[in-house]
Amino acid sequence: MSKPAEYDTLDRQIINTLQGGFPIVDKPYAQVASWLNISSEELIERLDNLLESGALTRFGPLFNSQRMGGEVTLAALCVPSERYDEVTEIVNSYYQVAHNYQREHAFNMWFVITTETPGEIKKVIRAIENETGLKVYDCPKEKEYFIGLRLQA
Repeated sequence: MSKPAEYDTLDRQIINTLQGGFPIVDKPYAQVASWLNISSEELIERLDNLLESGALTRFGPLFNSQRMGGEVTLAALCVPSERYDEVTEIVNSYYQVAHNYQREHAFNMWFVITTETPGEIKKVIRAIENETGLKVYDCPKEKEYFIGLRLQA
């Protein structure tokens, strides 16, 4: 078993600072770096290291697609275990698919579909069904809740 990566105080400060938002300015990395008293180059290098080590799995914006005229839904598949890798590759090939997770359940693949235009989700679902031969279960949200979860590193 490999030893877990170690993170120093500055890595933790970066994680904690960036959970609160990223500035919308001409040079956002320079702005954040100034808050932390480091160079933007060091900030970017540390972010790359945090992503590479797995401490962060993603660093980027989250957009509310519905407010921008698009749609979002949660979808599920019942994938035979012997086809799981094959179906994962197919599902993940759609740029509209994000957050694909495996679960220990009959519905063992869950993923989010986000589209830029109304009606596109149904097209993506049909395409995935046609390509995999499996039924996609569409689970649109009924109500949205904002949790504002921040985890201190």
